[in-house]
Amino acid sequence: MIRFSVFYPRTDGARFDHDYYRDKHVPLCLKTWNLDGAEVEKGLDGPYVAAVHFRFESLDAMRAAVGGARAAEVTADVANYTTIVPVIQVSEIV
Repeated sequence: MIRFSVFYPRTDGARFDHDYYRDKHVPLCLKTWNLDGAEVEKGLDGPYVAAVHFRFESLDAMRAAVGGARAAEVTADVANYTTIVPVIQVSEIV
């Protein structure tokens, strides 16, 4: 099992719309990548204002989904909710 995590570091002067992220962007990812759910976090303390964690059956499945035909649509939507450059972490769940 693979976890694909996206973290948004606290950044002075940056914009992050949590409602849009939770209600529009994450559902777009789920639909595009054909996933059942995700864990969305709103940072209260620490280095990140937000994070999301998606699960994929395998590394190949993750790569196929994230690099698929609609990848540009997901990427283009980022500007609708933030100016923060995200940090990506791909992990094997052990």
